[in-house]
Amino acid sequence: MTTIPPPENYAPLVRAWWKEAVIYQIYPSSFCDSNGDGIGDINGIISKLDYLKELGADALWLSPIFKSPQKDMGYDIADYQDIDPRYGTLEDWDRLAEAMHARGMKIIMDLVANHTSDEHEWFKESRSSRTNPKRDWYYWRPPKYDANGKRQPPNNWKSLFQGSAWEWDETTQEYYLHLYVPGQPDLNWENPVVRNAVYDMMRFWLDRGCDGFRMDVINKISKVPGLPDAPVTNPREEFQVAHAFYVNGPRVHEFLQEMNREVLSKYTDIMTVGEAPFTHDMYGLAAFVLPSNHELNMVFQFQLMDLDAGGSRDAIRHYEPRTWTVREFKGIIAKWQTFLRAEGFWNSVFIENHDQARSVSRFGNDSPQWRARSAKLLAMLQVAQTGTIYVYQGEELGLKNFPKSWGIEEYKDVASINYYNRVLAERVEDGKGEDMSDVMDGLQKKARDHARTPMQWDASTNAGFTSGTPWMRVNEDYMEWNAAAQREVPDSVFSFWKEVLEVRKANEVLIYGDFVLLDEPNENIFAFTRSLNGETALVLLNLTEKEAAIELHLKKIGLFENISLVLSNYENVEKIGGADSLDGTVRLLPYEGRIYITTGLRWE
Repeated sequence: MTTIPPPENYAPLVRAWWKEAVIYQIYPSSFCDSNGDGIGDINGIISKLDYLKELGADALWLSPIFKSPQKDMGYDIADYQDIDPRYGTLEDWDRLAEAMHARGMKIIMDLVANHTSDEHEWFKESRSSRTNPKRDWYYWRPPKYDANGKRQPPNNWKSLFQGSAWEWDETTQEYYLHLYVPGQPDLNWENPVVRNAVYDMMRFWLDRGCDGFRMDVINKISKVPGLPDAPVTNPREEFQVAHAFYVNGPRVHEFLQEMNREVLSKYTDIMTVGEAPFTHDMYGLAAFVLPSNHELNMVFQFQLMDLDAGGSRDAIRHYEPRTWTVREFKGIIAKWQTFLRAEGFWNSVFIENHDQARSVSRFGNDSPQWRARSAKLLAMLQVAQTGTIYVYQGEELGLKNFPKSWGIEEYKDVASINYYNRVLAERVEDGKGEDMSDVMDGLQKKARDHARTPMQWDASTNAGFTSGTPWMRVNEDYMEWNAAAQREVPDSVFSFWKEVLEVRKANEVLIYGDFVLLDEPNENIFAFTRSLNGETALVLLNLTEKEAAIELHLKKIGLFENISLVLSNYENVEKIGGADSLDGTVRLLPYEGRIYITTGLRWE
């Protein structure tokens, strides 16, 4: 490498608080239990606000805490305008919002508007009779019949969790649509009355002090008219993957533009981020985000999260892991860092959430030798990217997946259990026996359950999460890997996260700077620059457990002046560097990361 070319498109600098913010996601059931019932709650969150402020969190995104029968961990909502008793009350939420705002923090709620619970009053009315005014608030269809007169669902769509996407209702003798579990009937967004009811609910929370929404599976709210059969891609199965008929449906952008016009645009300083699974087309995702479209601020894209998935796009099969390469990894990140920058596309940067296994176990190395080092490297990777930073609870501690020795009885997630039972049934049917060791290996690497174990606060019983019996087993390493053990230790993962977030906030180039990938063919090192207003950051990340090298020669071509090493995940590294250290072959230790910042950049 002899020169660093300028980016093709320079992004205009348009500041916003949500672009610069660090958003910390809380999974309420597993965060902190204040009353000893074994389930985390709002008062538990309040008790940890100073910890979150110390870390550097600017906003909290709460996974659903609405009233729910918990058939899918709160993503089946029975009342959008009330808090589930397991978490507290509306008054508790008010106290949380007040306490957060007093600390200069913002609160983001989880908007689940593709579906409700089957215990929601809307659905109870809808299923009460075919003539009920709310009947068309959901998708109801009469049955089909096969040649033998056997009743069949209206189409062959497969649920994202298991079996048919249709559930028979004995009372009204029709089927209703549920893309997820039967307890999650899909709302009919074609009905304007439904949309207005959702908008009223949004206003309820925004008027109460909510600062924005994360929108669950928002790209599925529009279905293809007529709900036709999906193509048969797996002849062995009765029901077929039907993403093409409800992902990025024909009216989804119309609906979101209406939502923006009727609700979001009426409030100042709020933020929105949409979850858009199964959308891998970059321009398809951009349509949700580009400022000219007046929809959302950003979306979560899942290409990086799918990198280690060896199975099909079937949501159940993604537990089959595959080995990935560094070039694949950095290639995904690089293309999103440069995508439609000039047009205002804004990234959401994350590597963990409630639906993903722990990042240090997937993309780092959770062995005792490299766990802390690689967890710190992943922190550097994220803060060095353009986009809003999302940190998932426990990520700042380097929490890892629970052990392979845990049996299927320890898994609580409906998706994990369905996957296990489905594969077991197939093997028994095929006469292949009941050996499920490979399935358990996949679950240990990929299951959502790993993100949902109780937060590890200290070395006391149940990791300080609860004085009672936790709803889910605590990971076995909590005696050593916990917040209390790390907060006062300068070289801990927690202390490092504090440092990297401080460095990001102090250097605007890491937030808004343009991105240039260096040495793309390098099989071990992810290297790139970020540039803004004459300042440049140089980022060097060794993503492997072996020493690696990169050829830079930056001194020779005079690209950098007044260069400083501002961040490293190895101890005893001089904080003030120089061009000499970057002249020639630069070697990085296993999982070593460095971030340099300089002034005086010259494009050549």
